[in-house]
This record gives sequence, structure tokens and C-alpha cells, in this order.
Amino acid sequence: MTLSTMLSTMASGMLRTVGIFVLTLVGSLPLGMIVALLRKSRFGLIRGIIHVYISIIRGTPLMLQLLVWYFGPYYLFGWSIRGWRFPSLIFGFVINYAAYFAEIYRGGIESIPVGQYEAAEVLGYSKTQTFVRIILPQVIKRIMPSVTNEVITLVKDTSLAFTLAYQEVFSLAKQISASQTSFMPFVIAGVFYFIANYVVAFAMARIEKALDYYR
Repeated sequence: MTLSTMLSTMASGMLRTVGIFVLTLVGSLPLGMIVALLRKSRFGLIRGIIHVYISIIRGTPLMLQLLVWYFGPYYLFGWSIRGWRFPSLIFGFVINYAAYFAEIYRGGIESIPVGQYEAAEVLGYSKTQTFVRIILPQVIKRIMPSVTNEVITLVKDTSLAFTLAYQEVFSLAKQISASQTSFMPFVIAGVFYFIANYVVAFAMARIEKALDYYR
């Protein structure tokens, strides 16, 4: 197999990897904020449920979680898993990363001095207005380095899709390497992950710089 053929074969896997990455971010970033706010709920039961969820997610491997989401419906309820591979993959990634983003958000929210809430209340702001207009912009600025680290980790974690035999770039690299007895597919995959992480780091740095006016 020539290098050009290898690249064209792996191109579809690269697109699938990008798809996992984008869909996970689109789902987990807003869900993480919801989880973070529920984590701070005044109702003890809700806080307890969220705490257990975060503890389970952070205490077990993502690979195991993906297997549970994929095979769980069949073993628990006897449901057919035909067509469930990709949805379960995205669902597993979103649920996992939402827990980590939630803790990042929570840390950012709790880093804001209480005096800012009190000052906003004196000025007549509602709780929603205080959070959206005053607290959230500062939180976003403060958590950007941590979010960047998680997003970079996500790029590399997409390779775990091979657990469910999903044909992303790493899975294809393994298959081609085994069939061609060549190390080149892994080199190509490595270059792809490096470039993807460089682009992510560059984009996040630009966003962080754009938020400098919050200093």
C-alpha cells in the first residue's frame, strides 16, 4: 500500500475523529454547566445525586464507561444494539466530559468573592442577571487554562473509540499496520493528533487573549 493510498484510507477515520471531538464538546460544555449549578443546589438530594454521578465518572476509566453504555442496554434490558454504536459512543464521551467540565466550572464559580454577589444585589440585579452579566464572564476567563487542558485531552481520548470497534483514525491505523506490517500508519495518526492538538491550543490561546479585558 502506497503512502497516498494509506492517507486516503485514513482520511475517513480522521473525519470521524473530528466528529467525535466536535459532538462531545457541543454536548459536554453546556451540560457541564448545568451539572455544576445542580452541584450547588440548595436541595441536598440533588447535590447528593450529582456528587455520586461525578464520583463514578471520575473514578472509573472512560474505556469501561463506553463499554457499559454500548452493551448495557442489551445485557440489562435485552434491547437490540444495532445502530447504537455511534450514539452510545457520543453519549459516553459527553457524560464523561460533562463531569470534568462541571468540576472546572464549580471551581471557577466558587473562586469569585462573595462580595460581588452582595454588591450586585445592592445594585438591584437579580440572581440570574448577577450570574450572567457579572459572574459568568469572570468564571470563563479564570477557567480557560483548565478547559484548554481538558479539550486537548479529549483530542487524544477520541482514540478510545476503538473500544467499540468504531472506525476512527486510531482504529484504522491499527488495522492497516497489522495488514501491511508497517509502522507508518501510527506515524500518520500521531501527526494527525499532534496537529489537531496544536490547532486546539492555538485557538484556545486566542480565545484566552480575547478575554484579557476582564483583568
